[in-house]
Amino acid sequence: MLDVTPRDGLQNEDTILSTEQKLELISRTIDAGVRRIEAVSFVNPKRVPQMADADEVMAGVPRDRGVSYAGLVLNERGVERALAAAVDEVNFVIVLTDTFGQRNQGATTAESVALWHRVSKLLDGTGVTRSVTLAAAFGCPFEGEVPLERVEQVGLLLQDSGIDEISLADTIGCGVPSDVTRKVRAIAGLLPESVLRVHLHNTRNTGVANAWAAYEAGVTVFDASLGGVGGCPFAPAATGNLPMEDLVYLLDRSGVRSGIDLARLNESVPWIAEQLGHSVPGLLSRAGIFPSNGA
Repeated sequence: MLDVTPRDGLQNEDTILSTEQKLELISRTIDAGVRRIEAVSFVNPKRVPQMADADEVMAGVPRDRGVSYAGLVLNERGVERALAAAVDEVNFVIVLTDTFGQRNQGATTAESVALWHRVSKLLDGTGVTRSVTLAAAFGCPFEGEVPLERVEQVGLLLQDSGIDEISLADTIGCGVPSDVTRKVRAIAGLLPESVLRVHLHNTRNTGVANAWAAYEAGVTVFDASLGGVGGCPFAPAATGNLPMEDLVYLLDRSGVRSGIDLARLNESVPWIAEQLGHSVPGLLSRAGIFPSNGA
């Protein structure tokens, strides 16, 4: 499980949490057993003011809990900041459509691929895990369908570029399980040495079903956020990320060990809702854990 609450969960919120609130959020999920957290993004604070305190957050995270901290980057400057902040992982984003890429980070897909090859070299010898997320892998709000061939085309360009982990992102929450299965298997065949991860949004209520399809296709790492907070600003009526507690419930009930204390995790959902000043889209915190007595 990769907890993306402090980054993707918060970066589009109107309410900007303080550094202290973010550190409490991180501590809460650590207490529940989470051991990988995308804590920050190293981007222009004028464009993403919610991430303006990325350096301060990284300076305050607990380093004695066995947690791997990731920072999202979009360029060489982001990598320099990430290394200075002593991240354990760098997550680089490549958008699979040119229109979305230019609007989101000012670069076409080809330009982002070329930039990744340069960024990857900066990480040589650092010991930092290199993760790449292929955003809008299932659909684009501007160009529509993203075919399997597009995923394969970009996957070929990323071969031999030092990727430790490759992620497919359903950025606008339009994917369905059959699409997830095809694309996960395709990228696994092209980058067989890379760990598989998915980043799923629940915009059209397919997130949990897509997660199970990804698991059956060989995915071992899932992005999720507490309460399902977050979502893409370009997705009309976006409802949020895949709720972490909902996903852990699915895995636990299916006999897949997540290593996370579901009850403790679920206790923090009302807390994040209170900090943000609105309800969250996750369902488990409303319905409760079954069986409630742990039997």
